[in-house]
Amino acid sequence: MGTRQQSGTGAAHHVVILGAGYAGMAAAVQLAARVKRRKDVRVTLVNAQERFTERMRLHMTATGQRLAELSIPQLLEGTGARFVRGWVTAVDPDTKTVRIDDDRVLSYDTLVYGLGGVADTAAVPGAEDHAYTLSSAQDAELLADRLARLTDGTVVVAGSGLTGVESAAEIAERHPRLNVVLLGRREPGATMTAKAGKHVRAALDRLGVRVRAGVEVVKVLPDAVELAGGEILAADVVLWTSGTRTSPLAAAAGLAVDGLGRIVTDPALRSVSHPEVYTIGDAAAIRQGYGVMHGTCQGGMPTGVHAALSIHRALDGKQPKPFRFGYYHTPVSLGRGDAVVQFTRPDDSPRRICLTGRLAVRYKETVTASPWPTYGRMKKMPASGAFWPRGGRFSRVGDVR
Repeated sequence: MGTRQQSGTGAAHHVVILGAGYAGMAAAVQLAARVKRRKDVRVTLVNAQERFTERMRLHMTATGQRLAELSIPQLLEGTGARFVRGWVTAVDPDTKTVRIDDDRVLSYDTLVYGLGGVADTAAVPGAEDHAYTLSSAQDAELLADRLARLTDGTVVVAGSGLTGVESAAEIAERHPRLNVVLLGRREPGATMTAKAGKHVRAALDRLGVRVRAGVEVVKVLPDAVELAGGEILAADVVLWTSGTRTSPLAAAAGLAVDGLGRIVTDPALRSVSHPEVYTIGDAAAIRQGYGVMHGTCQGGMPTGVHAALSIHRALDGKQPKPFRFGYYHTPVSLGRGDAVVQFTRPDDSPRRICLTGRLAVRYKETVTASPWPTYGRMKKMPASGAFWPRGGRFSRVGDVR
């Protein structure tokens, strides 16, 4: 038995937030800033690392580029929120407790579940054992070390989605001596307009990335990948970017989850089975008028802020409001000197307008760098974080378009 920490059922209402990704940090800073003068509310943020992981820059970490050291405890300074470092190993909504590192127990009155997704290496045999991922900064650093030790050879990037495209471009630009092959079921940029998609493919071609679309990896071997149909493609390094999976903790806890293991929420982002549990970011199955949201930073941070606002309203005896969100862009870097920004409708379908080249690079960098100063502003002016596109009729559940 571990050491039991102070119960959340005492005088102060204890809000525990699990995960300090983009969404979890937004929830912690927003809520802590709003309740820091109240003695009847405590906020605790739990994360495995003290360093904030810039997931939108992990393809840069994977190629040996040094990023800023962003400290989670430092950002929380002045908010009154407490930081607990440790791995969440179990959640028990019946007793309202969270187990950390198997030897500590933290009690809560309200839980915010923000344990995001990781690369789905379980989907294909051999991927878990032989492929690199970008699930964490540590994973990216391992890949960077391996690439730095290669004098030549082939790097296979499995998955032609946005992460795969950014990673293939970055690796090809930073390591021109290596052969980079991008594999996927669809052409890179397939979800964009013809102009934007053409720019993506031209950039990959310019960087020397060999693209093979319409293929599926069915097995990862120590020195190759096997494609559907039996073809074996030699590889010195395999980077797996094809799909994500969520932590099994939610399902094990008895929370209602969808087929992908995401916690099913009501309109206010509460678990439909356990309303004292709010769910944010990649961990949540949030239904909007256009369907269930997919995980992105642009949507994740608003879910964190909304959960904080909902909890704050509930603490004041008010009803939480429904969450609504509409997508507005898809920025994709193509190495350090090129990028594409595809502007979208609220349902994430592409608009005609897009940015390419240096202008897109500046836009993408502004977006990528924005979360940290946004958190800083929220510490001083919490209301500054509560603005995002609501999506109009696209996000209104029940609307027919």
